[in-house]
Amino acid sequence: MRIALAQLNPIVGDLRGNQALLMRAVERGTAAGATLVVAPELALSGYPPKDLLCREGFVAACDLIVEEIASALPADIALLVGHPTGRGLPHGRAGNGASLLTRGCVAQTVIKCLLPNYDVFDERRYFLPAERAYCCDLDGVRLGVHICEDAWFGESGTTYHLPPENRQDPVSELVADGAQVLINLSASPFEIDKPDRRTNLVSRHVDRHRLPFLFVNQVGGNDDLVFDGNSLAMDAGGKLVGRLAPFEEDLALFELDSDGRLTAVSSDPQSAAAALAATSSRPREADLLDALILGLKDYARKSGFRDCVLGLSGGIDSALACYIAAQAFGAQHVHGLALPSRYSSDHSVDDARRLALSLGVDFEIVPIDTVHRAYEAMAVIGGDLASQPAGLADQNLQARIRGAAVMVRSNRHGWLALATGNKSELAVGYCTLYGDMAGGFAVLADVFKRDVYAVSRYINEVRERREAIPERSIVKAPSAELAPNQFDQDTLPPYPVLDGILEGLIEKEQSVARLSLQFPAETVRWVQTRLDRNEFKRRQMAPGIKLSARAFGSGRRMPMAARFDWE
Repeated sequence: MRIALAQLNPIVGDLRGNQALLMRAVERGTAAGATLVVAPELALSGYPPKDLLCREGFVAACDLIVEEIASALPADIALLVGHPTGRGLPHGRAGNGASLLTRGCVAQTVIKCLLPNYDVFDERRYFLPAERAYCCDLDGVRLGVHICEDAWFGESGTTYHLPPENRQDPVSELVADGAQVLINLSASPFEIDKPDRRTNLVSRHVDRHRLPFLFVNQVGGNDDLVFDGNSLAMDAGGKLVGRLAPFEEDLALFELDSDGRLTAVSSDPQSAAAALAATSSRPREADLLDALILGLKDYARKSGFRDCVLGLSGGIDSALACYIAAQAFGAQHVHGLALPSRYSSDHSVDDARRLALSLGVDFEIVPIDTVHRAYEAMAVIGGDLASQPAGLADQNLQARIRGAAVMVRSNRHGWLALATGNKSELAVGYCTLYGDMAGGFAVLADVFKRDVYAVSRYINEVRERREAIPERSIVKAPSAELAPNQFDQDTLPPYPVLDGILEGLIEKEQSVARLSLQFPAETVRWVQTRLDRNEFKRRQMAPGIKLSARAFGSGRRMPMAARFDWE
């Protein structure tokens, strides 16, 4: 049996568009001589469809289109596709299903057993789980088909499906049901180190059951999630025989012989081996950068934006955001505004100009001092500003004037406005509502400051091999330049310390007492207080791209009006 893994980038809810995407994959598989094409989890609806699943007729339309696809398939090829389904379930209920389509009909549909309900996942809200896993049959081969979380039974962080529910391991159930090959359909979002975790997971299943394993993952950005692809195939001996491209659509062929041996099908074995080695040894910065580019590109494409606008301060955050935008939109579709105030240094405007020239993006200087002075002259609020020159209210006012200027361009031309703040700033509230937080998408919302620097250096040294991002933007002390001689570290702990504490508090949920063994206790308490007090700001920030295990957004649900002082 020749099996094609089709790593696809669907648009959530675009059933007809995704139907065409699936048929193109079938055409490619047919041309390559495939017997079976395997598409990702919920490939027809896109993942996650969220409350679209609650709309009258949505799930029924998915089932109808699956039948249309089945009737349109060539006689000599089968398709295994993920989709929401109501087939065989109580009226009004849905399952996260995968259907085997062959010989003009829906031969069999299996339902996901384990429904994740942690972090960004909320599948119990929508789906009924299967009571157990069963194999599918195709041309005398028992296919151990299962869906995403079904392969993660008992893994760290997913133990919600252990007692008291007392669920069994779906993969083991498939093996007991006579599976000859294990096939997992996934929509597994990207996180740092997640590709390696998936590879290790598959390896553990292979070691345990001595069966070949095929894993196909969705690729592309959907709202705050980005899917990295990295689909893979492993033979029964635990050898990785193929991996599909990271962060792009791809299709690869694998041969399953009558003895259960799994091999990659390639016209050029040497180039296939080189590609496998390259995808298996990518640096962390490469994954971060490609996730950011793909997440922004797909958010814009799937939302209908062709251009974007952002403020360019000359600092490292806006420089990295601009580079990502140039890769995602194309440089000719990126519009940068330098918005200097009376406190802006000459080198900041010069660094912004150099960045724009380096990347080839549109650039304009729009001084804000006239507007700033007009606010100071207003009888109603001028006194408040005069009583504390360059104080917090005045600093935030400047940020809000800049945010308004960016939004004017956004509204006038229909461009996507980009906010450029990083996770370190958002965590402790070192950002301004309706100012530097203004925008339709927050590019760096899940990127700590340390990684802003690391990715910027990677761009210059590896990806571009030139000074794409001005070196001075990387090496100079960061400053919002909203007051005379202002620097970030006048207010914040040094970023290496701040990021270390934030990683402990957010991603590891560690206590103040534990972190105080590693960092100054007073600093840890200050960061914890600022983190908790600024939840209200983060609730109002633009969506961003989830890159870590604990990103701000739908996966981290903290109260705003709360007080917890236990150390």
